[in-house]
Parts: sequence; C-alpha cells; structure tokens
Amino acid sequence: MSSPPARPVPVAFCPCPPLLLPEVARGAAADTGALLAACAAAVGALLAGRPAAVVVVGPGAAGRYGPGDGGDLRGFGVDLEVPLDGAVRPEGRRLPLSLTVGAWLLDCAGYAGARVGAGPEDLAAVVAELPGRTGLLVMGDGSARRGEKAPGFLDPAAAPFDAAVAAALAEGDAGALAALDPAEGERLLAAGVPAWRAVGALLAGRDVDAALLHDDAPFGVGYLVASWTGR
Repeated sequence: MSSPPARPVPVAFCPCPPLLLPEVARGAAADTGALLAACAAAVGALLAGRPAAVVVVGPGAAGRYGPGDGGDLRGFGVDLEVPLDGAVRPEGRRLPLSLTVGAWLLDCAGYAGARVGAGPEDLAAVVAELPGRTGLLVMGDGSARRGEKAPGFLDPAAAPFDAAVAAALAEGDAGALAALDPAEGERLLAAGVPAWRAVGALLAGRDVDAALLHDDAPFGVGYLVASWTGR
C-alpha cells in the first residue's frame, strides 16, 4: 500500500536583526525599508499556503515554545513585549531574539493561527507532532563579517559563504542548505546556519519552488530573504 503524498510545506526565510522593527531602527528605518518589505512578502507567501500552524525556528532557540511564551525588545531600548501565541504568562518561557522577531513578523501579517517555536535541533520532531499543513518561518542572519565595520570585522570568506547560501535559496536546493559547514558558519558569525541546515534536512529529496527576494549586507551582516514551497 503506497503512502499518502507529502503535504506541501510553505517556507519563509528571513533574517532577525532587531533593526527590522521601526521602533528599534528609528533613524536607520530608511536603510531597512527594502528588507522589511521583502520579509513581509515572504511571510505573505507563507501564509498564502494556508498552513494550519506556523513553526518559527531560529538561532538561540532550544526545545519547543508555545502558548504563553514571549519575548521583548527591552535590551534594545524599546519597551515592547511580543507574545508567540496568545497572551504572555508569567511562567512562560522567554523567546530568544530570533523567535521574538519572527513572532513580530507574523503579527504584522495579521496571522491569527497556531504558532509554535522550535530550536534547530528540535525542528523535525516538532513538525512531526503537528497535524495538518505546517508552514515554516526560518529566522537567521548571514555572516556578520561582511565589512570592516561589521560586528566581526571583515573576513574575505564571508561574502562567498553568503553567496553560496543565496544560491541555494534561489535554486531551492535543500541539500545544499543541509550540507552547510557548521564550523565555518560559526567562524564567520553566520547565525542562520543551524536553522538553514535543519530546514534543508527536513526538505531533503523534495522538489522546491523557490524565489530569492533579498540579498544585501547594509551593516556588514548578510541579510537573505527567500520564499519556498516544498512539494
């Protein structure tokens, strides 16, 4: 007896700098406008796939996050609390920055459905537990060593590394994402590598419709935005 066909998996890849939020960006908001518009387009395409739930995965996360959990931007001078799913409870887990920004992007898109957070190492197990069609919001920056004023200063390997990630995102090459070198990603301060690898492994072997929506490094950090549908 043949197994049922796999459900399509809509995916949005977005970076997670706090500067995405206009309240944080302030005077730099003009520099992040195109990036924010690309993220909105990627999230819109994700939600157009009508997922029953959206799993937000990103660096700094571990385990599973759900109703009552939340994050904030107080460390960046903004008194803003962002719930993941429903009101934040005092006993809820605190979201890392990547999931906080992801939840904010879903708020901006008006998404009122179920939301789950996951660490990269936990992504496959979390997705396997969810019924219905699951969408993925994959948060993570490219190398923070793309210029002399970058957080990690300039490394000549940074731009080629991000270019290879951009090519994989543009081509829908899940295998290439899964094969990213975690040690090189850590050396180049490419925080998105663990999440990208996890999604690549999850979608390995599937046909992927892909579009790269943004590829830039305005502050010496690679910001990549893409939209995928795994078939």
